[in-house]
Amino acid sequence: MRRASLAIASLAAVATFAAFDACRAADELKVAVGGRGIGETFVTEVGDKAGMFRRHNLALDIFYTDGGGETQQAVISNSAQVGIASGFLGAIGVFAKGAPVRIIGGSYTGGAQVFWYVPADSSIRGPQDLAGKTVAYSNNGSSTHAGVLALQRHYNIDFRPVPAGNAAATMTATMSGQVDVGWAGAPFGVAELDAGKTRLIMKSSDAPEFDKQTSRVIIANAAELTARADVFVRFMRGYRDTLGWVYSKPEGLAAYAAFAKLSLETARRALREFLPPAAVDPDRISGIEEVMADAVKFKFISAPLSKEELAELIRIPERRQ
Repeated sequence: MRRASLAIASLAAVATFAAFDACRAADELKVAVGGRGIGETFVTEVGDKAGMFRRHNLALDIFYTDGGGETQQAVISNSAQVGIASGFLGAIGVFAKGAPVRIIGGSYTGGAQVFWYVPADSSIRGPQDLAGKTVAYSNNGSSTHAGVLALQRHYNIDFRPVPAGNAAATMTATMSGQVDVGWAGAPFGVAELDAGKTRLIMKSSDAPEFDKQTSRVIIANAAELTARADVFVRFMRGYRDTLGWVYSKPEGLAAYAAFAKLSLETARRALREFLPPAAVDPDRISGIEEVMADAVKFKFISAPLSKEELAELIRIPERRQ
């Protein structure tokens, strides 16, 4: 009996030590996410709550910013080691200036998810009415900044792009008349369109070249990426696992719906129409030549990056392409 008791006690001690050791082994990552509730910004929070990152011995500390510019600054200062939904143009721009930023994944490709709208009673009926009007984007260097500049070039209309902060702040500013045209990213803002409170004016996808491009990326602090390369490999594994779970499992869809505060049917529609798997594929970086041309045109960089510089900037762990 005494031997059995000792054996049980020993096993309990081993189990306790193993649990403690596993907890201690979890690597911490601070993750800055641009614009909660916009597009693919659900991935880290939904995945973290479902244990998708813990299975890779990661403990995430997630916080939200008002857009790509703030996300980039958080990563540059190492207030965050990873940034989600950072504008591709902005990432190129800060990298060219020597900032410690590297791209470890695509975040969103294409333009169907971001749109611009006006209050239902606005006199603006379409892009042709935008001359001299204020058109919102989140902040400098964000994908909405790149999108509004691409639309201005596409329509060749002299409207005035203005930074208005995140989608919720922009909705308030637009409905109160502080800006003429607001921006939103599905699923945010779709309910107002459906209810007739707002009217759609244009989408990023209206500019054909922009619609082919990766507009948002996942970025990492360069020094941390070098020092803890395996941590970022495991982070991207957890990110891919989360996407696979959300898009293929009923419980994953339910978790996304809860995050976005949508019904299951609306959540299913949002993923199908605005956030298809190809658009949120972290291994996909598309339209690099076009992105580079826009970066020069809009003065994010003075000259295109070389192949060597691009290879240094874009470093996707275990890329599946």
